[in-house]
Amino acid sequence: MSYVHGYDDRESERLHDQAGALVELLHGDTTYPAGARVLEAGCGVGAQTVTLSARSPKARFTSIDVSSESIAAARARRLPNVEFRVADLFTMPVETFDHVFVCFVLEHLPEPVAALQRLKTMLRPGGTITVIEGDHRSAYFHPDSAAAQDAIDCLITVQREAGGDALIGRRLYPLLREAEFEEVSVSPRMVYVDGSRPDLIDAFTRKTFTAMVEGVRPAALERGLISAERFDAGVRDLYRTAAEDGTFSYTFFKARGVNVIEADANDLAAQLAGQGGSFGDLLGRVGE
Repeated sequence: MSYVHGYDDRESERLHDQAGALVELLHGDTTYPAGARVLEAGCGVGAQTVTLSARSPKARFTSIDVSSESIAAARARRLPNVEFRVADLFTMPVETFDHVFVCFVLEHLPEPVAALQRLKTMLRPGGTITVIEGDHRSAYFHPDSAAAQDAIDCLITVQREAGGDALIGRRLYPLLREAEFEEVSVSPRMVYVDGSRPDLIDAFTRKTFTAMVEGVRPAALERGLISAERFDAGVRDLYRTAAEDGTFSYTFFKARGVNVIEADANDLAAQLAGQGGSFGDLLGRVGE
């Protein structure tokens, strides 16, 4: 995985701003029952984990990331129901979880379906996966600016060349179906910002999206994707949308799927014979 935004203090701050600005929009309907074991894959510095932990205080979270620096920062939060681990989702030992949560991770992976398939092996039958991703071409703003679009396109290109996909939000349904999840549903979550929302102007327009675009300036110039003057003009125009008469909108996509495993009829019969239960009892156990 190549994380194009880097791991420095500025990126850590950007992640915190993003998580804080989007709590209700992205996580308002994410809760897990008491005792549920939840795997959070790609937790980073724990910016999203804080909300997961608070909203489901009696669930047990295992939150993993490949960056030891990020995990160190996450552990400093001392969340009572979370175990942070340095681990790679492709190589970590298989464990069984009731639910899996993935936020802003697939966009950085060259093989997102393989990642989903690997996560599926760690979900119990009937367990759910929740995936949240963005789509950088869903950004619309006023005043409109071709230079700003060019700067955004630099971010999209840099991420693609690193093996990721900054437009992956629009692909969540087919990706989850290809990974053989069932009951897949996807809901768009649009952020809309205007002069009546100074909180979002600062936390999202300035400190999340524009800061993210601004962060790829060195890589974009090094690759010759754009001139410094054009890129800087685009960033200025993005900041201009944060003015009192400006507007900004962006769409995230939140998907949910279920791990439905069809058991062989002979295996079911053997289990029933060995456990002295009814077929209805067995279906009840599978659905627990």
